[in-house]
Amino acid sequence: MSLAALREESGDCVARARAVAPVIAAAAARIEAARELPRDVLDAMHDARLFRLLLPKSLGGEELDPMRLAQVTEIVAAADASTAWCLGQGSGCAMSAAFLAPEVAQRVFGPRDAVLAWGAGTAGKAMAVDGGYRVTGTWTFASGSRHATWIGGHCLVYEADGSPRRRPDGRHADRTALFRREQVAIHDVWQVMGLRGTGSDSYTVTDYFVAEEDTLDREDPAQCRVPSTVYRFPTTQCYAAAFAGVALGVARGALDALTALALEKTPRGATSSMRESPVFQTQLSELEALWRAARAYLHASYAEVWDAVEHTGSISLEQRVDLRLASTWVINQSTDIVTRVYRAAGATAIFETNPFERRLRDALAVSQQAQARATHYQTVGRHLLGLKPDTMMFM
Repeated sequence: MSLAALREESGDCVARARAVAPVIAAAAARIEAARELPRDVLDAMHDARLFRLLLPKSLGGEELDPMRLAQVTEIVAAADASTAWCLGQGSGCAMSAAFLAPEVAQRVFGPRDAVLAWGAGTAGKAMAVDGGYRVTGTWTFASGSRHATWIGGHCLVYEADGSPRRRPDGRHADRTALFRREQVAIHDVWQVMGLRGTGSDSYTVTDYFVAEEDTLDREDPAQCRVPSTVYRFPTTQCYAAAFAGVALGVARGALDALTALALEKTPRGATSSMRESPVFQTQLSELEALWRAARAYLHASYAEVWDAVEHTGSISLEQRVDLRLASTWVINQSTDIVTRVYRAAGATAIFETNPFERRLRDALAVSQQAQARATHYQTVGRHLLGLKPDTMMFM
């Protein structure tokens, strides 16, 4: 399906996000204090089917394009960054449904409140046994694990004799094992500066049996059972779109708050209000232009690659590099915008009762995670100079 047709079919997801945004914004302080999403916010998001955007249509999902996903997370992040982060994380995890047998996907994702969360890195060990694997591991940064119904763990696979299972290219094989949330031990470690409401705890399983059918290989296109364009994209590239949308949304919220402040504030010792200051007027318009340019770059990059993948059925290294450059730059540019907004707001920004300090903490937290690493520029630069990329992990 073309991008234009897909947008028309799923366009109401943006309207649904906008409808839920006031509920999320009203709960922002509670989300921050509890370090998790409250039930009323989750109910509103499930009612709006926001956690089903990247699920297959056979499961009531929308198979959404990454650009529109970024637009949804942007809208939600303007209300609350932690909620948008959990949405982006849950959406990327939901792509695994396309790699599961239909009956297993239905068991995991069929319920109205179904959410899959997982931690970072291939930190587990899966020992092959009859019918499946014995899994042991501890994973970190499991955003949304407090409201998830299922938890995943990425594992290196070992044969029954203890030898590493190898892929055809010689690399150590890995699989993602799925557990019901009550089957894992959650560790409350999420005392952090920003994105507090994501509840990105750690979790452990020890020598736990997981049936073969409850595991998947996200790196093997041959195991994808749903012929939809979005599943031709690596999960990491959909995360990149979602989290770049989060960064844009935080910046949008900060800019809107700064504009509102300028309508009423006269800085101490100033002869005119912020609104009447030519210096501030120039500053605000520059920040607005930077935000619009970043957003346009992200959307154009993903739209161009989507149209190409729609025709070819696969995503090339060149296209992966283009998306990596766009998403990394947009996240960091958005962080710079929020930092400048914070400074422009003056002493008003330091108070917890005003939105600026939380926006700054959230933006900085977004910029610290893997999708925003400055080393991505080196990887892209090597490619632009005709050298082999130094890593394919985020490509």
